[in-house]
Amino acid sequence: MKYRIVHTTSYDYKSTISVSHNRVILTPRDCNWVRSLWHRLTVHPAPQWSVKRNDIFGNLVHVFGIEEGHSTLTVTAASQVEVRGQDLPSSSKSPSWESLVSKQTDRLTSEDADLEMVPFRFRSPKIEPSESFATYGRISFAAKRPILEAAAELNAQIYHDFKYDKDSTDVQTPIEKAFEQRRGVCQDFAQIQVAVLRSLGLSARYVSGYLRTLPPPGKERLVGADQSHAWVSLYCGRELGWVDLDATNNTFCGQDHIPIAWGRDYTDVIPFRGVFLGDGRHKLDVSVDVCPMD
Repeated sequence: MKYRIVHTTSYDYKSTISVSHNRVILTPRDCNWVRSLWHRLTVHPAPQWSVKRNDIFGNLVHVFGIEEGHSTLTVTAASQVEVRGQDLPSSSKSPSWESLVSKQTDRLTSEDADLEMVPFRFRSPKIEPSESFATYGRISFAAKRPILEAAAELNAQIYHDFKYDKDSTDVQTPIEKAFEQRRGVCQDFAQIQVAVLRSLGLSARYVSGYLRTLPPPGKERLVGADQSHAWVSLYCGRELGWVDLDATNNTFCGQDHIPIAWGRDYTDVIPFRGVFLGDGRHKLDVSVDVCPMD
């Protein structure tokens, strides 16, 4: 599948802003099942300076500054991508999950292919592994169970146990609260799933991205379309690598999913953040359109 993506973020300030500096992560990522064809970031009014770089996780970051008076700010990220979907073996043929836990991180070297999973195995700013999360995960991760089979059941477990409720949490809500109340949004479900997997000794990263806006004929619309979405990528060994799962929709990620960035948790992949000088009152509007081209 090929998609054209347009993500527009607009700020309407109540009074003139003299200076604003902003950081955005809105460029689709290449991986073994997604290829970015082109990307363009448009900023209005035009910034006085801008730079782009890759962060420690390989996400493309744009930073820019507007240093003259302005009362509005519009940032449009337009992209085209090709999504093939993940090529996964039968779940029963994947390695046991314990075989991945037993990997000793202190014996890894800079040339070891497994080294990339280390930052995603331990605590991070918003995720603290705990016995409570581990206990919840053991329902799916029974002894010697193939990792893809166990991961699929955990996906279904979260999908059925948690209610999607956009009014129950916000970006500042601790995942422990969302876990306790069994409700939240895709960001909460993804971070809870990461916490469960890390609490079991596995490596999991938080992924931000998009879902296709219009489903194929006869298919239900996925939860999270028309906005940024979030899911989990689980490290399944050298042969399988990273496997992406979407607990919000109880599925392995496929041709409907387009990754933008990944990190330890939401704080590493915030799509748009910045600072400005002026009256703090403003109106924010965000729109996302993911249009299939095939």
